[in-house]
Amino acid sequence: MRDVAERAGVAVVTVSRVVNGIGTVREETAERVNAAINAIGYQRNEIARSLRPGQNSMTIGLLLGDLTNPFYASLAKAAVDVANRAGYAVVLSTADEDPEVERRAVGELIGRRVAGLIIVPDQGDHAFLHEVNAHDHVPIVFVDRPATGAEADVVVVDNEGGGAAATQHLIDHGHRRIAILVAPSYYTTGRRLRGYRKALRRSGIPADEDLVVTLPRGTTDDASAATHALLTSPRPPTAIFSTTGFLTEGVLRASQQLRAPVAVVGFDDFKLADMLPTPVTVVTSDTEELGRHAAHLLIDRINGQGAPSRRTVLPVRLIARGTGELGPQPQ
Repeated sequence: MRDVAERAGVAVVTVSRVVNGIGTVREETAERVNAAINAIGYQRNEIARSLRPGQNSMTIGLLLGDLTNPFYASLAKAAVDVANRAGYAVVLSTADEDPEVERRAVGELIGRRVAGLIIVPDQGDHAFLHEVNAHDHVPIVFVDRPATGAEADVVVVDNEGGGAAATQHLIDHGHRRIAILVAPSYYTTGRRLRGYRKALRRSGIPADEDLVVTLPRGTTDDASAATHALLTSPRPPTAIFSTTGFLTEGVLRASQQLRAPVAVVGFDDFKLADMLPTPVTVVTSDTEELGRHAAHLLIDRINGQGAPSRRTVLPVRLIARGTGELGPQPQ
C-alpha cells in the first residue's frame, strides 16, 4: 500500500480509503490511486484485513462432500457465483464424508479468518461447531442435510416428498412389486426411503423388505450388482426406485444387460438421461438454487441478520420421460 501511495503521490491513508471504499476521496485522486494500483498489481490482503478490529474478512469457506459428484459441483458453482457478486472470495474444501477430515478442514478455514461457512455435513457429531460460532463468531449454513448436534440455518430439498412422488408414480402405472435401492446416507436417502414407505402405506400395499436393498456403497457398480440380483430372483420386482443418480445408472446398465424390462424412476437427474433410447423418468430438484439459497442465507448472517435459525425445504418435481411409465411386464 505504501508503494501505491508513493506512486500516486498521496498519503497511505488515502490509498486505504480508496481500497476499502470508506471515507471521501476526490474523484481525480481516486483515479490516480487506481491507476497506481493497476500499474503495481497491488492486491488487498484479506487475511491481514480480517485481523484488524472491526473488519470482516471478505472470504467464505465452502466445505463439500465428494467433488466427483456432479450434484456438489453444481451446488458449489451456484454458491460461488452468489458470493462473488456480493464481493466475497470462496475457499473450497472437501471432507469426503470423513468426520476427522471435516473437523480439520473447518479448523483450517477458521484459521484463514473466513467470514462464514457453508457446509455439507457428514454423519459425525457437529457439537464442536458451537465453539466456532460462539468464540470465532463465524456464521454457518448447512446445505443438503442438517448436522447432528449443531443448530444453524439449513437448506435441504424435499427428499421425503420426492421419494413418495417417485413411488406413487410407479403405483399409478400399475406396479405393486416396487424395489428401492438405497445409497448409504444418514439423511437424504433415508428420507427418500421414508417417502417410499409412506406411498406404499397410503396405497394399501404391504412393504416387502426383500425389495428394500441398502447398498454398502453408493456406486454405480454396487447398484448394477444389486439390480442383477433383484431381476434374477424367483419373484423379481416390476419396478425399481433408485435413490441417487449413480444408482440409477447402475439399474439401467443391469436391466439392459439382462434384457429385463423394468420400470425405473431415479432421484436426481443426470447427464444424457433424456437422450437414452427410453428416456429416464426422474425426481429432480434445482441443485443450483440449493447453492444460491445457502449463499444468500450466509451473507445475510454475515451482515448481521439476527433472526432464529431457519430451515428451508426446496421443492422437487417429477419429470416423466419414459422409464417410469412402463407398465408391469409378464414374468
